[in-house]
Amino acid sequence: MIRILFISAILLLTLNARENPFFPSEGEKDLPISSNENRNKEPLKRVAITLPAQARVLQKVILEFKNLDGTIENKSIELDNSVDWHLPVFVSQTFTETQKATSSDKAEDVPAKNKTKQKESGYATIASIKELSILSSGKCLKIVTNDEIMRNFLLVAPHRIVMDFKKDIEIDIKNSIKTDEQNIFKDVRIGNHDGYYRVVVELDGYYRYDFKKISNGYQIELK
Repeated sequence: MIRILFISAILLLTLNARENPFFPSEGEKDLPISSNENRNKEPLKRVAITLPAQARVLQKVILEFKNLDGTIENKSIELDNSVDWHLPVFVSQTFTETQKATSSDKAEDVPAKNKTKQKESGYATIASIKELSILSSGKCLKIVTNDEIMRNFLLVAPHRIVMDFKKDIEIDIKNSIKTDEQNIFKDVRIGNHDGYYRVVVELDGYYRYDFKKISNGYQIELK
């Protein structure tokens, strides 16, 4: 009788035991894994990203980050904004509402006349011969001349705009004309050919352009 009671007690105890004690029982949840990794990273202030010369429209920004438990995730924001590849794109976490308000106040303090001057930049002459003058302002180029243009086209490596004008002339310029380092139009070369003369304007990167006739010559606008 005692033996039967002993065997029954053992069977009752085994009914509540788990098959594998190393796995969680039903209803229990795993806790996120943590580690003793040193997370004292230098705080983000500001980093700059330089765009290639072909960049024109910023489509999306993706940030990849590490969570407290060591997993990697990312967040993205959809954009559709034009960009100037000459200027870097900044990632910063130091911009505050106070700084924003200060910037707005400074902008409001600028007189209307000064704003007009900032918006309207004058043309500067970068090359000139008897038959024509070449002036630049930002991404615009004016060719002041009475001569008829035969053709204009774009060449690469390096990127340059070629313009042929219908006139046979004597040109004293043999070397190229270097412009200011900050100018998008880096270099101007003028040469004489049989029945026409050629103007080559080298650019500082990759562009498309619009070409149109104006009252005193022609105008080029880079895109």
